[in-house]
Amino acid sequence: MAIDFTLSPELEQLRGRVRAFVTNVIRPVEHRIEASGEHEGAEPLTGRDRITELIELRRQAQEADIWLPHMPTEWGGMGLGHVDLAMVQAEAARSYYGPWVFNCQAPDEGNMHTLLHWATPEQADNYLKPLCEGRTWSCFAMTEPEVAGSDPTLIQTSAYPDGEEWVINGHKWFISNAHRASFAILIARTEDDPDLPQAANTAFIVDIPSDGWNEVRQIETMHGSTGHSEIVIEDLRVHESQMLGGRGQGHLLGQYRLGPARLAHCMRWIAQAEMALEMMVDRSLNRYAHGSLLAEKQGIQWMIADSTMELYQSKLMVLHAASKIDAAATDDSVSFKSEVSMAKHFVANALNRIIDRSIQVHGALGYSTDTPLAHMYQHARWARFADGADEVHQMRIAQRTIAAYSDHGSTRSATGDLPI
Repeated sequence: MAIDFTLSPELEQLRGRVRAFVTNVIRPVEHRIEASGEHEGAEPLTGRDRITELIELRRQAQEADIWLPHMPTEWGGMGLGHVDLAMVQAEAARSYYGPWVFNCQAPDEGNMHTLLHWATPEQADNYLKPLCEGRTWSCFAMTEPEVAGSDPTLIQTSAYPDGEEWVINGHKWFISNAHRASFAILIARTEDDPDLPQAANTAFIVDIPSDGWNEVRQIETMHGSTGHSEIVIEDLRVHESQMLGGRGQGHLLGQYRLGPARLAHCMRWIAQAEMALEMMVDRSLNRYAHGSLLAEKQGIQWMIADSTMELYQSKLMVLHAASKIDAAATDDSVSFKSEVSMAKHFVANALNRIIDRSIQVHGALGYSTDTPLAHMYQHARWARFADGADEVHQMRIAQRTIAAYSDHGSTRSATGDLPI
């Protein structure tokens, strides 16, 4: 059995092209937009000026054939598997705008996967095509303030049929991208007494704006007000043709979406963690205190060592989980839920720890906004509850481990089912 962690020459070349594009094309524009780097002291770009710069970056990415890496070629994508995608996402996320420039950002990426799998031809033409072309944005409306977001069976937003339409009422919040989205994939309860709790919900595609879809506010978070919206839904009517997937399949659709989406987050988090580690090492090699460089002090070396090991573990977990998602595409017996769950929990926590150590090594400079670390840290804290809180993943991991031992007398299948 061959275990090979190397990339083909073609993919190695692609990784080099992505990194060069991020470094030479995106980063200079990012500094201009944010008034950072060589543009520090200038006014940040806003409004039309900012959008014009970002759209031009997307045009250049398309010309460079670095566009839509996660989608099939027939949809204008690069047709990469998840292992290959990990390489592109990890390079793209070394810039704040990188994933958006390449059109592989959340939540649009997950919605594209969902539409590709579940949409009717007409729905795909109306919603997936413009999303792939970068002409629209989307959101995924599931989380509610009244119930635990980690348990979709508790969703209270309800829909009932009225002729050829469904009437929807409910309350959603922290709906990322809703403020700028052209449509939402909305999860609502349609079944009062299903045989299984997981069969109560249905997904609908909702055009934005629509009568009855009311954006109350953009919720202010640790990293500002950036499009995580609260939505009140009042007698919203959607035609039955806007149902995505079958009736009662909303939970199944959501779980299908979350597997690859969780891992894509991990891929991007690895890029952020690697940047934080590189900044930590660079600072330690250039800061002199108490008779020696920081790099020569054991306490700093321990922080570098711990961060290095955690980044190594993160990369291995993501690569293995990605390989199982790829294998599951052609083999129904392959499951990747446990591996993705473990990766999501571990990488999210490693990201927080590595950025925190990097801030510590930088001292007051790291706490300031003169480096990107403070901004990275604000975003990183979100990682531990987005797409499933730490504790929910730990519960599921433990349940799968107990079940594996109960069924087979071994925990092997719960620990990656690896040949060791």
